[in-house]
Amino acid sequence: MPENFQSSLGGKRVVITRSAAQCEDLVRELSARGATPLVFPLVSFAEPEDFAPLDRAIRKVEEFDWLILTSAQAVRAVVERAADLERPLVRTDSRVRVACVGPVTADAARKADLAVEYIALTHNGVALANELGSKLRGAKVLLPRSDRANPDLPAVLERFDARVTEVIAYRTLRPAETDGDGLKKIVDGRADAVLFFSPSAVQHFAELVGAAALNEIESKLAITAVGPVTANVLRQAGVRSAVVAQNTTAVSVLEALEGHFAAAKTGVKRA
Repeated sequence: MPENFQSSLGGKRVVITRSAAQCEDLVRELSARGATPLVFPLVSFAEPEDFAPLDRAIRKVEEFDWLILTSAQAVRAVVERAADLERPLVRTDSRVRVACVGPVTADAARKADLAVEYIALTHNGVALANELGSKLRGAKVLLPRSDRANPDLPAVLERFDARVTEVIAYRTLRPAETDGDGLKKIVDGRADAVLFFSPSAVQHFAELVGAAALNEIESKLAITAVGPVTANVLRQAGVRSAVVAQNTTAVSVLEALEGHFAAAKTGVKRA
């Protein structure tokens, strides 16, 4: 950033509804712009109740043409399980090609020494399948995901005649304990923005405070959807004017927030 740069985020309190480990870059960049990041996890992860399907897939991974990864958590889950099984997930001489839903997932895959062949231009699973298109015809696809993943992706893959093996790599849960005081501050509007990174986070927030609370806080702070899938879920929940970051990169989130607060300062309504 230029030395005299003044961000519209200066002095803003931004609630991040994911774990500290998942948002280190975003926390750092918000702080650098004078904002106060408040980490308030609404999603936690757990192992599958039954590892057998995932284990079978890992042991037969060389039989697949594509490994499609839709989140950094999916990367972590399959890599850690492969290590537990004392097997490489994908050998360097493997024919298995790796496709990722977006740059954050791709970064996690590369850090795990996976060679990423394709990253979706539009960062959601359905778009990834459509972009791969004819490359999927007749291909065997391994799709390790959450137990609560959207069913649209495997359906689109199968429309391209891909042979899909979908396995539960991890479970998505509401955290066992939630900071009640922090939750009250959000509901009361004592923050300037709250970031939702997944449909599960939206659902868990609604479960904790009631669905009507989303509508009530909309006039108090910037409800922000990270990604179009989460934005759609917020719209379905009745949120009319969510701020939307196009993907989960810190750059995208910062651009969306800075644009929103800059427009609010000048009285200009963003589309």
